[in-house]
Amino acid sequence: MPPDHRATAPARPVDARALQRIAARVARQPEVPWLHREVARRMAEKLAWIKRQPATIVDWGAQAGGSSEVLSQAYPAARIQPVEPGGVPADTTAVPWWRRLQRKAPRPLLPGECPDASAELVWSNMALHHAADIAALFREWRRISVVDGFLMFSTLGPGSLGLLRDVYRDARWGPPLAPLVDMHDLGDLLVEAGFADPVMDQETLSVTWAKPEALLHDLRALGGNAATDRHAGLRTPRWRRALCDALAARRDASGRIALSLEVVYGHAFCPPPRVRGAETTTIPLEQMRAMARGSRGRT
Repeated sequence: MPPDHRATAPARPVDARALQRIAARVARQPEVPWLHREVARRMAEKLAWIKRQPATIVDWGAQAGGSSEVLSQAYPAARIQPVEPGGVPADTTAVPWWRRLQRKAPRPLLPGECPDASAELVWSNMALHHAADIAALFREWRRISVVDGFLMFSTLGPGSLGLLRDVYRDARWGPPLAPLVDMHDLGDLLVEAGFADPVMDQETLSVTWAKPEALLHDLRALGGNAATDRHAGLRTPRWRRALCDALAARRDASGRIALSLEVVYGHAFCPPPRVRGAETTTIPLEQMRAMARGSRGRT
């Protein structure tokens, strides 16, 4: 078992219940979010750097992650075990036909159901920012990883949605989303959880929309607002109109509304557990006397 480290980074100020509801809603959508598919493709390109061919893969947040195809292509002989932190939908009628054909896939597990040291690769695409306690999630991923296995994940970084943050700030509407964690802090949390050699990387994607309504529709598919200091209660149609007007007023020179999305990628290995030395050593009195006599004889 890995050492029970506790991260020293400050707690992430999020509404854990709201975040859980958001994660469950995103996972239950009939279609994988558009951004997740693109990030899964980019993330899979990084697998070429890894020489090890894992036979067992845990796909954490598989329904919303949209990674089954790229993982199957990269490792056709591997057993891919989906895990659904937001729960598995009881109603499968809304599941696309191409998912219903995958009946031979293992039954999705809930967090905590994965056995210890059962994954040679833990893969998580765009699910980490839906975790209220990232340090605890890293410890869980360390628990299910085999020695010399590896972890790959992607998540949204704090550089995301700057224009939307500006709109909310100028209108004094509070934050539009919960704080996101910097990649350097994520690297520190990986080490504290027992992983080794973390490699963190990021890129910024610029996405544009012709209409603010289309922008809000697409952002809704990606998540929601779980900030602890968000607006309490439901918003009105009048407020939504004001938001759309504010976004439309920020069109660029080409007449489109541009948002930046920072995508953070993380990679780390699972080292052998460190062997701790005993805190006390017991030496018989006679042995100590013999050692003392021997020491005097050498002087």
